[in-house]
Amino acid sequence: MPGSVQRSFVQRIFGHDLGLKAVSLLLAVGLWMVVARDPIAEVEIQVPIEFQSLPDNLEMDSANSTDVRIRVRGPERVIHRLRAADVHAEINLATVRPGERTFDLSSQQIHVPQDLEVVQIIPGQFHLSFDDRATRRIEVRPRVTGNFANGMRVTQVLADPPNVMITGPRRRVEAVEAAITDPVDATGVMTRATFVTHAYVTDPLIQVAHPTSIRVTVTMEGSGNEKK
Repeated sequence: MPGSVQRSFVQRIFGHDLGLKAVSLLLAVGLWMVVARDPIAEVEIQVPIEFQSLPDNLEMDSANSTDVRIRVRGPERVIHRLRAADVHAEINLATVRPGERTFDLSSQQIHVPQDLEVVQIIPGQFHLSFDDRATRRIEVRPRVTGNFANGMRVTQVLADPPNVMITGPRRRVEAVEAAITDPVDATGVMTRATFVTHAYVTDPLIQVAHPTSIRVTVTMEGSGNEKK
């Protein structure tokens, strides 16, 4: 009798919902096999730092590269699908002021897909400078090139409009003397010709505020011609 009671107790414990337990066991074994077949891998991706919330009255006064190399680790199947567009390095600039500032870049500023872990950031620190935004109107200086006939020379070059507005960090804006145009090839011009081109500033942190086409009129004169 005691033996029958013991067997009944064991059956209740291990025999209850036996099918459900078997399914759970199979799922656990299957999950383990998937994980075992999906080894961990690492990859390094280079992405640009995304600057957010820069105050409207400020400009970044640094021409240094702001790319960062990020090494991430995770399941090999996820690593193989990873693209640079999936990784974001973000810095909030809402509190910056004119002057220099050093930023620390940690994993909290790096956004990667689920199941991936950031293991290294190079560089982990970078230095930037900021300046007040300024605008200024400057002269347009056309560039004229070409092979001219014997005795012919350029006597006048006019730009229309003669100046453009530029914007950028104050220190850099104040240092610009003039905007220049793309080269205008006046080969073959015997009297006068007008070309349509564009003006730009060589400083990469300076922009032409309202880009527009520039009409460059070139006047030629021969050594034996009289000025009119």
